[in-house]
Amino acid sequence: MSELEHKTEYNDVDEKGVVATPNGLVLNASGHEDVLTRQYSIWSLIGLALTVDNAWIALGGSLYLSLYNGGPPGILYELIVAVIYYLFIGACIAEFASAIPSAGGVYHWASITPGPGVGRMLGFFTGSINFFGWMFDLASIAQIEAEVSVQLYASLHTDLVIQPWHTYVAFLLLTWLSVLFCIFCNNLIPKLQNTGLFIILAGGLTTIIVLAAMPKQHASTATVFRDWENGTGWPSGVAFLTGCLNGAFTIGTPDAITHLAEELPNPARDLPKAIFIQIGLGGITAFLFAVAVLYGINDFSAVQSSNGAFPLAEAYNQATGSAGATFGLLFIIFLSLLICLVGTFLTLSRIWWALARDNATPFSSFFSKVNTRLSCPVPALILIGILDITVCVICTGLGAITLGSKTAFADLAGSFIILSTTSYALPIIGHLAKGRRSIRPGPFWMGKAGFPVQIIAVLAIIIFNIFYCFPPALPTTTESMNYNSVILVGVLVLTAIWWVIHGMRKYEGPKIALLHTEGIEPVH
Repeated sequence: MSELEHKTEYNDVDEKGVVATPNGLVLNASGHEDVLTRQYSIWSLIGLALTVDNAWIALGGSLYLSLYNGGPPGILYELIVAVIYYLFIGACIAEFASAIPSAGGVYHWASITPGPGVGRMLGFFTGSINFFGWMFDLASIAQIEAEVSVQLYASLHTDLVIQPWHTYVAFLLLTWLSVLFCIFCNNLIPKLQNTGLFIILAGGLTTIIVLAAMPKQHASTATVFRDWENGTGWPSGVAFLTGCLNGAFTIGTPDAITHLAEELPNPARDLPKAIFIQIGLGGITAFLFAVAVLYGINDFSAVQSSNGAFPLAEAYNQATGSAGATFGLLFIIFLSLLICLVGTFLTLSRIWWALARDNATPFSSFFSKVNTRLSCPVPALILIGILDITVCVICTGLGAITLGSKTAFADLAGSFIILSTTSYALPIIGHLAKGRRSIRPGPFWMGKAGFPVQIIAVLAIIIFNIFYCFPPALPTTTESMNYNSVILVGVLVLTAIWWVIHGMRKYEGPKIALLHTEGIEPVH
């Protein structure tokens, strides 16, 4: 008998959110056999959420760019707006994750919320958009980590003239080391995320204290909180809205941990908690870090024009006046980003694996395989490593996204935010279209408040994504052009081609959607 042939015979539900059939087949909330080890505690889950987000470090990585969108006040107030914006998105995702905790995440939710007719195609496109969004996030994290690595080396070798290929070599090494760790040390990842939680919090606190205590001269309060400096050429309102991209990249990973739902003992209850903790703690630590580092800078133009691989090093050097202290603070970032890179690989491999299980990817029978001894989808992880490098090669060819350039981060981060939030909006729209009645509530449910929260989330996604496609500054040149809209259209075209070639004829939709169609749903 197949899994679906057992759908009317569910007779047992345990605390893991899975159902057992009479012949012993165990299905999880995705409608598939439960095959991964449920090894993540609530603390390792929170650790993964915070390390994948890496909020204060992500903000520091974009500091030299975000200074153009309003100066120091722009950085702070745009971050606050982004946190509020993502609280609405996070509430929507938490509600879905609580009701349907599956590794497919937004892909599965979009397949269910609009109903079986529209859901098959909507889920197919949502899964693809979400996957490509995380691909660009992975590339951006690997890029930042490579820049930090080169900067650490340069701080010990002051005569080094940093070249783009230095960063690219570091990028390749870090990418494949992370893949190998995810494959062969999968059982260590929960402990690694606990370590990451400590580094992100203790390291952040240490960095904030050092930056606050060491400067011989602090910037004025007016400079940090009031003196608006718009260097983009856009009107101030447009500059503010486009500048919110930096805050969005800082906090914008609320769906990351939802893709580990099938590796948690109590996903329906723990996922919403971790999502809100990630946004809340991430926003607070990023804001405190931004205030500390902005007070420590005495020459903002030097940070913007820095020739180093990682311009935040210039800010650290100004604040501390010490090469040793700068190296130590950068090393905290290096360790945290290394753990973040592993967590991002983990998230992306689970997305691809969930798509492959439902025959939504090329060579799905191969990529859906799981090594039960290692408790991870090995083929999916290997593919992620190959695709990550491919993305960076493609980005290099575009001209504006050149590894080692200062425009690379903006386009990689912007594409991640636009693609990921678009994938969030699609299941929300489907849910609203059905009057929020298409899924059974989980432990976290917004009730009547869900309508305004979801409407605000969708409208905000549409408005911000339009502004995130604006060129970062005027006048615009080929090199400084914003290619995010081109990338979005490219992803949609690629997905549409694969839909015509494969999806229309061979893709039936996820088993979870069929289970909901029949009204048979696991209790979480």
